[in-house]
Amino acid sequence: MKADTTYASSEHQPKKSGCLKTVLIILAVAVITCALTVWFMNAYLFPKRLKPVELSPKEEKNLEEKLNLLDPFSEASADEKKALARKYSEDNADRTIAFTQREINGLLAKNTDLADRLAIHLSDDLASARLLIPLDQDFPILGGKTLKASAGLVLGFSDGRPHVALKGISLWGVPIPNAWLGGLKEVDLVKEFGGSAGFWKSFADGVENITLEDGRLSITLQE
Repeated sequence: MKADTTYASSEHQPKKSGCLKTVLIILAVAVITCALTVWFMNAYLFPKRLKPVELSPKEEKNLEEKLNLLDPFSEASADEKKALARKYSEDNADRTIAFTQREINGLLAKNTDLADRLAIHLSDDLASARLLIPLDQDFPILGGKTLKASAGLVLGFSDGRPHVALKGISLWGVPIPNAWLGGLKEVDLVKEFGGSAGFWKSFADGVENITLEDGRLSITLQE
């Protein structure tokens, strides 16, 4: 009987060890899953507010000079406004408007309440936007949380005409189906809607060139 007891004890030892390993593996998987879930929720579903762009003094000065060219009376003093009063002329007028990515985001930070909720990124032929939308407290399930949206817009100029097309829209990193966007993804809006009188035809007729490259947007207007 003694020999049988010793044998039975040694037989159950591997089973106990195997059960313990299984429990530890399950606990480890649960901890890792919880950690990844918390990270995903914070990074994607409920992101923190964006950091507003702060322009350097030199960038501020360059931006003010550009804005003054568009509206010379906006920041002019009384004497300066008097000096600006002169006969209208388009001779040697600069018809090109150009802004850097930092200048656009700096304008948002300075003149709107979207500074920490909207960011613009410029790359070759593509303008991208990230927008954080606070949801109302009464919104089902996600009330009081923040919706993360992003979108891409293709901008360019070819065959003597500008082209504008929606690249897509995503919510929390999930692309919205084209059917939900009215089938407008990748559709050249100027070509599609610029054939008859309306906004897109007027827009196209007034643009001589568009250049969108990494960090810079330039638009040249027609005479």
